Amino acid sequence: MPRDEAGDRRQFSEYVAARRDIVRRAAYLMCGDWHWADDLTQSAFIRLAASWHRVRDPQALDAYVRTCLVRAYLAETRRVWRRRERSYADPPDTDDGQDSAEAVTRRLAFARALAHLPPRQRVTLICRFYQGLDVAETAATLRCSEGTVKSQTARGLAALKRVLGELDVIRPELARTTSAAACAGEAS
Repeated sequence: MPRDEAGDRRQFSEYVAARRDIVRRAAYLMCGDWHWADDLTQSAFIRLAASWHRVRDPQALDAYVRTCLVRAYLAETRRVWRRRERSYADPPDTDDGQDSAEAVTRRLAFARALAHLPPRQRVTLICRFYQGLDVAETAATLRCSEGTVKSQTARGLAALKRVLGELDVIRPELARTTSAAACAGEAS
């Protein structure tokens, strides 16, 4: 049975338009650089485009794109030139009128703390707490055991707590609140 190529292109374009910003934000949390996040997002969607004709379950698209994104990020961190090059992009200038100075400071401190984590721990924490995946889903995304996810989560949270406590721009009670919230998320 022939496929409707025009319909496939339209569906793919609609999916990308609807999910691009979400995937880009997750990529930024992983790498800490908006330009690199754009590259990772594009890589994930290119992989999706290459296999779009094989899609059987549209409900699984988000999981597939998330897996593509994580694998693209981890592959990039293994490249030698990426380890030597450190780019630091400033957050984009956006003002939606809803953020307070404390919330912005908290987000920046948290993003800076995430940058201190090794890639696997960072991706594990993003999958678990930002994307809301459970241990089994995170293990499937990372292609590892559930025990590895649990240990990477514990190590990542401990490192975040240590780094947040060391940052000068964040008040000590904010560091305790952030790490307590992260630990409460792990307990669930």
